[in-house]
Amino acid sequence: MRANPQKNIDFTKSEYFVIGLMSGTSLDGLDIAYCRFVTTEFAVQYEVIHCETVDYGSNMKANFLSLEHAVAARFCEADRQIGAFFGQLTADFIVKHQIAALDFVSSHGHTIFHEPEKGFTVQVGHGATLAAHCGFPVVCDFRSTDVALGGQGAPLVPIGDLLLFSEYQACLNLGGIANISFLQQNECSAFDIVPANMVLNILAEKVGKMYDHNGDLAKAGNINPQLVAELNALPFFRNANPKSLGKEWVLKMVYPILEKYSSLPVIDLLASACEHIAFQVAQVWVLKDGMSKMLVTGGGAFNSHLIAQISAKLVGKCEVIIPDEKTVKFKEAIIFALLGLLRVKNLPNGLKSVTGASADSVGGCIYL
Repeated sequence: MRANPQKNIDFTKSEYFVIGLMSGTSLDGLDIAYCRFVTTEFAVQYEVIHCETVDYGSNMKANFLSLEHAVAARFCEADRQIGAFFGQLTADFIVKHQIAALDFVSSHGHTIFHEPEKGFTVQVGHGATLAAHCGFPVVCDFRSTDVALGGQGAPLVPIGDLLLFSEYQACLNLGGIANISFLQQNECSAFDIVPANMVLNILAEKVGKMYDHNGDLAKAGNINPQLVAELNALPFFRNANPKSLGKEWVLKMVYPILEKYSSLPVIDLLASACEHIAFQVAQVWVLKDGMSKMLVTGGGAFNSHLIAQISAKLVGKCEVIIPDEKTVKFKEAIIFALLGLLRVKNLPNGLKSVTGASADSVGGCIYL
């Protein structure tokens, strides 16, 4: 059962109903947000009407994790399978919430490869297959145009921060990778800071936990100064912006250091990782003044121990603000819905000031 599928997009309206799909590097599940946008010449207003996260389950999670080593034919097959999976989840969401008005679906996909220095980035969740299975137009593949223009293809969220959350001087997302956006000399600047939940979740899994609830395990551990120093010494943290991180870098650079200290209790590894993340977030303020109010979202915003560490390092410099739970959990899905809207309106959704590309870009493929 599908809710009155719409096979065309009206590019001229001022009001749009969009479903945003986001699958992050931490593999928590598929975030689905049904949003209403109203556009004017100078602003965009939004409302989240329905939202939920669908857990992947162990089999689908293993499928994602296997793809970086898959042969080409298997990779292409899985790309279509995941597109069908996303499409069915979207169709189920539409029926569950009795959604009658929907212009299109906007999907980030799930990143398997991100190596912009080699000229490519790959997100699975095949757009044409997704559109066929959900019955609505799909906008996807937001990063490729920026990479083709010499950019990092990331982060893309800052355009949403600029348009939807402009009352904050900075927006920090604590997802699989922590990234930040802020205005600098009237231009939007942003970059990936440090691996976050991607590392914390892997460590928590060593003791049978999907994640460290509230950071309780880390809070019970002892920080190992040598481990923290080695992590902080990685060359990436001295690189100039723009810069972005992918799973490949984490596997190559971070995991070997953690393995070197594998004899430590997991709680100590978690405590040290949190200290490293908080330190790197605080380093942003060494380089940039004038950010007095920071919005924090992403799964890491629920890690009260990590938030306390970050707040302690920013005392007197910046107020750390955790918004409502819906915004914390679904901000990226909301913003990728917005990126799809900007693509439909033929407006830039990739900023050269953020990614280092040669030009701003209108990124995304449309499947009707």
